Amino acid sequence: MQSFRTELENPVVEKDIIELENKIRQFHAGELDEERFRTLRLARGVYGQRQPGVQMIRIKIPYGKLNARQLERIAAVSDEYSTGLLHITTRQDIQIHHVSLDRTPELWTELERDEITLREACGNTVRNVTASALSGIDPEEVFDVRPYAEAVFQYFLRNPMCQEMGRKVKIAFSNNAKDTGLTFMHDLGFIAKERNGIKGFKVMVAGGLGSQSRQADVLYDFLRTDEVIPLVEAVLRLFERHGERKNRMKARLKFWVKSVGFETFQKHVERELKVVPSKVFPIAELDYEVLVPRVELSKVAPQPGYEEWRKAHVIPQKQEGLFSMALRIRLGNFTSDQARGLARVARTYTGDELTFTVDQNLLLRHIPEDRLITVYNELLALDLVDYGYGTSLDITACPGTDTCNLGIANTTAASNALEEIVRNEYSELWQSKEHVNIKLSGCMNSCGQHMIAHIGFQGMSMKAKDGRVIPASQILLGGGVLGDGQGAFADKVIKIPSKRAGKALRIILDAFAAAEETNFLDFYARKGERYFYELLKPLADIESPEDALFYDWGQEEAYRKEIGVGECAGVVIDLVATLFVEAEEKLALMQEALGQELWADAQFHGYSAVVQASKALLIAEGKRTNSHVAIINQFKETFVDTGELVVRNYEKLALRMVEDRADEAVISYAKEVEAFYLQVVQFRKQQLEKNHEPIAQ
Repeated sequence: MQSFRTELENPVVEKDIIELENKIRQFHAGELDEERFRTLRLARGVYGQRQPGVQMIRIKIPYGKLNARQLERIAAVSDEYSTGLLHITTRQDIQIHHVSLDRTPELWTELERDEITLREACGNTVRNVTASALSGIDPEEVFDVRPYAEAVFQYFLRNPMCQEMGRKVKIAFSNNAKDTGLTFMHDLGFIAKERNGIKGFKVMVAGGLGSQSRQADVLYDFLRTDEVIPLVEAVLRLFERHGERKNRMKARLKFWVKSVGFETFQKHVERELKVVPSKVFPIAELDYEVLVPRVELSKVAPQPGYEEWRKAHVIPQKQEGLFSMALRIRLGNFTSDQARGLARVARTYTGDELTFTVDQNLLLRHIPEDRLITVYNELLALDLVDYGYGTSLDITACPGTDTCNLGIANTTAASNALEEIVRNEYSELWQSKEHVNIKLSGCMNSCGQHMIAHIGFQGMSMKAKDGRVIPASQILLGGGVLGDGQGAFADKVIKIPSKRAGKALRIILDAFAAAEETNFLDFYARKGERYFYELLKPLADIESPEDALFYDWGQEEAYRKEIGVGECAGVVIDLVATLFVEAEEKLALMQEALGQELWADAQFHGYSAVVQASKALLIAEGKRTNSHVAIINQFKETFVDTGELVVRNYEKLALRMVEDRADEAVISYAKEVEAFYLQVVQFRKQQLEKNHEPIAQ
């Protein structure tokens, strides 16, 4: 690789990208082990892909908002470094695939020229902050939640405590009680409320999807907007210390809250709020100025289909005379050419603002009424007026085995097949206002959000009597959004061969149609899980499986279950030498923060250095360390209480941030941390010399 410079004006970003380039060099040279390198690249949006030798790049787009210039930049990057295909995720991000690892610093540099980041889009970090797609234009919203989503994004981006947590944390904002931001399934969710003219939020905490979905608890019925940042910080500090770090399957916030009990968790939060850096953090109302360019329009006739399309896809905004167009992007996939065309339309005819949605679609905002026909005609030429936004045709799906390491099933081809069934056989359903929500995920991780679908399909496998593997789908029913922070998680009804998913869908929809009901959730609640199990049971029979069942959707070769190493949350590193290196890195960051008088950052880096050094000795002793609090307690019991190491006030040293707010006194604390680190290193050196082991350099 050649010497690399970004020539960016932002020195923080430039340092970030150059560090990635240096780490790639070290990795290729064998100077950096694969596990440590994985953690670093994930936190920079570089994710391993099913195909060897290439990466998926996740581009972080807070609450899905971007402008024409940014979309053009993403399109150009996709052409140069990827395949020209863009994928919208259920977290309002963009993913591109098949990128060479060595070119990721260049790619990131190009994006940053238009203020687009990869930082913390993957890994054990605060993931993309999402929000209701209609925020800022919704006539029914309590207020625009985007300034608060932006503030949370900015405050915790590159925040020291968010770089190597036990697992990821997901945060969402909803602009009213309809809860289109899906707060009920998030680690932290905020629903806009107003009391006596004061803006605030109902706060939901410890929700999640996956194999053990959990309804979020109500932490506060009302929290002022200036208390949002302190609360998020308090919860993240607690999760950093108490979160599981050994058993990856139990490492989400929801598991810790469940284990200690919600009342105990509340008490932890109230105590932590007393020592966070700020008691209040006012968030300014951002000026999302709408500037619609003047343009001379010649009178044009609408192309065929416009009137019908307008009824389903054009949304009146709260700004008088302006409208949004909701574009259905099938499975979230569109091309770089379409992206450039969208950018041109947005810049020419609208207020130059686009929004990706949590159901993998796109909103084109701020269109004057007299331009709707012109914009429709332009979108038609781009093949972007696919009918069905917000209807039963609007199926959500993750990429599945197309690119994902963890994928068990091909969700893309399956989704297309299911959509054709709905389109061709159930026109009354998808043309009605009350629709049936269908979602697919290629594995249990629920990236396609199958756990909150009316009808969900989860990729699995099953074995025939002769030992051959059959691609399968777990059928889930009865999930959905109930509103105001409440949701229904789907029941796992039955597992069937994947190729019978179409038959299953027909059986379910036929039963719904025969009942002559308009709400699928009400229908499912009345009939119950057992009723549907009996309806679908014949489809699970593989006593004499037909040959077609051994082939997944869209595949010409017989199915083989191949699951790679999952990278959704990084991997825990337990090498003693690596832990000492990490502790040294934290010490360096502590000194850097002290030089900038960033007292809270310095204090956190000091805490991290103590924990890493403590963990190193415990690992050397074969001790189990599943959380930071467990590390501190076990270190005290193993080394301090036994007198093996004489450390004055070890607990206070390790947990200073719990007891004291950060100020200039951190300078003296930093000296104590460095002294502790040197003491631990010397102790380890003596251990190795005693055992005649080589000392790692």
